[in-house]
This record gives sequence, C-alpha cells and structure tokens, in this order.
Amino acid sequence: MTGAEEMRERHRRLLGDDVLEHIRASVAAAPPPPPELVEELRRIFTQPAGEVPAAVPAPTAQAA
Repeated sequence: MTGAEEMRERHRRLLGDDVLEHIRASVAAAPPPPPELVEELRRIFTQPAGEVPAAVPAPTAQAA
C-alpha cells in the first residue's frame, strides 16, 4: 500500500464514509477559483520564500 493509500484509509477510518462523501460533494459543488488567485498561488508554490534578495557586500575594516 502506498503512502497516499494509507492516508486515505486512515481518513476513512477517522471520518467515516458519510463525512468523506459530504466533503467530496462540497468540493465538487464549489466554483472554480478566479485566474488571479491561481496565478498568485502558482507564484507562492514556485517561490515559497519569495525572491532571494541580492547579496550585500560585507563592510571592510578600516586601517587605523
């Protein structure tokens, strides 16, 4: 049994078939997300930490 199958089976045991069917029906009835949301989520998932800032040069020691 794969990890995904084990997780599905665990959810089925915890929640029961009726609850899972209700969840599936609710998800199926939900409207699709707007394109702006899809683009924002795509950006988040492809760069979860955001853009990497440019390196800042370390200060040099002044000779005394």
